[in-house]
Amino acid sequence: MKHVRKDAWQKHYDAGRGFRPLGDAERALLAEHVPAPEGGRALDVGSGTGELAVELAGMGYRVDAIDFTRGALVRARAEHPETRGVRWLCLDIEQDPLPSPLAGEEGGYDLVTLRLSAAFIQARSRVLRALGAQLREGGAVVVITPVVEHTPQERRYIALDEDELSQITDGFEEAARFDAQGLAVLVLRGAGGSFTAVEKGRPAPQAVMGAAAVVTNASGDVLLGRSIRGMWELPGGRVEAGESAQAAVVRELAEETGLIASEEDAHVITILHDDRLDMRRVSPVIRVTGWEGEPVLREPEKFSRWEWHPLNALATLGRIFMPSAQALNAVWPGTLPGLPPVHSYPCATAVPPVPGEPAEATRLRGRMADAVVAKGRAPSLRVQSALREVPRHRFVPEAPLETAYDDDLAVVTVRGPSGTALSSVSAAWLQADIIEGLRLEPGAVVYEAGSGGYNAELLAHVTGPTGRVVTGDIDPYVVHRTRRLTGEAGSGRVTAFQGDAALGAPAGLVPRGGFDGSVVTYGVWDIAPAWRGQLAEGGRLVLPLEIGGYTRAITFRRAGDVLHAERFTHCGFIRAQGGHARTVPVVGLLGGELQLRFEDGDPAPTQGLEEALRGPRHEVATGVKMGSGFYFGSLQLYMATTLPGFCRLSAHREAGTGVTLIAKDGDAPAILGNASLAYLVHVRTRHGGSPAAKEWEWVVHAFGEQGPQLAERLAATVRAWDRDVRDGGDPALSVYPAGTPDRLLSVGEVVDRPLSRMVFQWPGRDVVLPSPVDPVERGGTLTAAVEGM
Repeated sequence: MKHVRKDAWQKHYDAGRGFRPLGDAERALLAEHVPAPEGGRALDVGSGTGELAVELAGMGYRVDAIDFTRGALVRARAEHPETRGVRWLCLDIEQDPLPSPLAGEEGGYDLVTLRLSAAFIQARSRVLRALGAQLREGGAVVVITPVVEHTPQERRYIALDEDELSQITDGFEEAARFDAQGLAVLVLRGAGGSFTAVEKGRPAPQAVMGAAAVVTNASGDVLLGRSIRGMWELPGGRVEAGESAQAAVVRELAEETGLIASEEDAHVITILHDDRLDMRRVSPVIRVTGWEGEPVLREPEKFSRWEWHPLNALATLGRIFMPSAQALNAVWPGTLPGLPPVHSYPCATAVPPVPGEPAEATRLRGRMADAVVAKGRAPSLRVQSALREVPRHRFVPEAPLETAYDDDLAVVTVRGPSGTALSSVSAAWLQADIIEGLRLEPGAVVYEAGSGGYNAELLAHVTGPTGRVVTGDIDPYVVHRTRRLTGEAGSGRVTAFQGDAALGAPAGLVPRGGFDGSVVTYGVWDIAPAWRGQLAEGGRLVLPLEIGGYTRAITFRRAGDVLHAERFTHCGFIRAQGGHARTVPVVGLLGGELQLRFEDGDPAPTQGLEEALRGPRHEVATGVKMGSGFYFGSLQLYMATTLPGFCRLSAHREAGTGVTLIAKDGDAPAILGNASLAYLVHVRTRHGGSPAAKEWEWVVHAFGEQGPQLAERLAATVRAWDRDVRDGGDPALSVYPAGTPDRLLSVGEVVDRPLSRMVFQWPGRDVVLPSPVDPVERGGTLTAAVEGM
């Protein structure tokens, strides 16, 4: 690794020295391969006295020329006083974040150049990936550098060898190399990045034990070495006879990198075992929680450099030694997906939480918390404090910081074979809203059904040093991930178990008198008895309840065997697995153009419905209007719980081409009769240049002989909602155990589920509606349409 101090560069420029002039071959290659597009922007890294920046400006680019030495910029301005289209900026590309002025109003660059500077960048991989991320679509990074084989021995510190050139191209989809009078010119495009886990040659039989050291710095980045085999590896190596894995790691760390650690700070996370050809390979994964020094190249015959890498960039590094890849994924599950299976034997050794995060994470976490507070989702100081202090990015290590701290974004952490989301970290505003609903006091013990780690740590922070959180999940991988990530960055007050969370927590983890609060983090259609039974009297349960396909996070308070709803939050969640999983019956119509979804119970008869859909359409205007941004969630629940024969109608044809005129992939709440159908849509009645000037009206469309009657019934329901409910919000809701006699239920609309009886109370339900046509009856309970009508 080459390193020249900043003061040495200052002396270099103060002495009037420069660099090799820009050659005609370089100019020709730039003109041919990266001509300036209209309005093109370029970033020249290590611009020195500005010769290349001026050349790019002449090609038609607007140029940001950066150098970390003020002397270089002073000379650049003096030597090119009349140049237009160039901004000279003093910035250390390795230490300073790219400020917003560099990104420009239009965002990003069409060209990034590094001429005669790549050899002097220490964190070369990280810098190149960060620069690649600044490119616009179709943009390129151009690296111009001397090559070792064409450079005299005494000046090879300014050049790159073939392995270093190969490292530069890692992570780019396209890499072209050209020669310019002895200089290598690399034109790199497609900075998305990828990685490939690769094997070495056949190890010596019959077994080998090699320990891997996992070390992170103050920013939370992990140390990897670029080996002479052209791949990235963790520090570590063979465990010698009579030596412990911890001792081996401490020794190898010092021999390879110069970092000094003690065995007390070396913790065995797991033992990995796989077969390589006919040899058994055993790899203790050692988490090093304390060390001193700076990485240096101690064994150049094995490694060419050491670099710190952000966890979310591991999957873009190119070639990674297989045991190192498996070890990284053992410490941070999910950072390197798709690896072949390996036997893992987790160790019970306690590992203290490991600190470390970039300064940018602190800023983004504060921004996220401010956004959640501004939305009114975190009014209490303890929830605000949790948002500001619990490091969310460390519970989604595979995600970029901007993604991890997007307050409105759920981060999927586990997907099924078809790509379906199976586990995620919910949007921060929703997590804060749910925790606020629990009204937890310091010292509370909380149950969480459905794990992930971050939400549990928010709860642990809110309940304080004397509080405790018990979290369970049916997926062993999710539990493993939760344990690892809470161990890395948690409070030590979260206990994770594997099991069907709908059955509640294991008896030994339930506090005397029950949990002070419970939260379910996946969408459920019914309420498990264990959630009520393990909840303390007066305690609160928050869960995302599906009501006819609509999902609301509802806060319940326990009063004996009854749960009374206190608040509703519109939301969406991953659906339940295990005993609470269910398949929604779907009936296709018109060759797949339409679908009817029966969210509750069995499908209703649809004989003759397709013929009706090919007939005339009847329309009824409700007279009920709404403006832009109006929340009509209570209308969804009102229809779902008061209208028999209710279902969801979805369309799969482009808007304006199907019989219903519903937009493709849109849906509408519907009611069925005998060979007849009515459904609700909204149509724009007033256009305008601003959202406040726009208006929509609810309109009912209907088909079939009973269509006009069904349409009138549906329209009357909308009008009743407008009259009695629209300004009142959500219903009163009480949930009773299954089997509760009718005489013990409160008055209201009863929705029966296998495990519970739900009673919804809406204002004005004593109003007599127009005499309806008999809807199609079917077993089960009322059905409803989903979001999106």
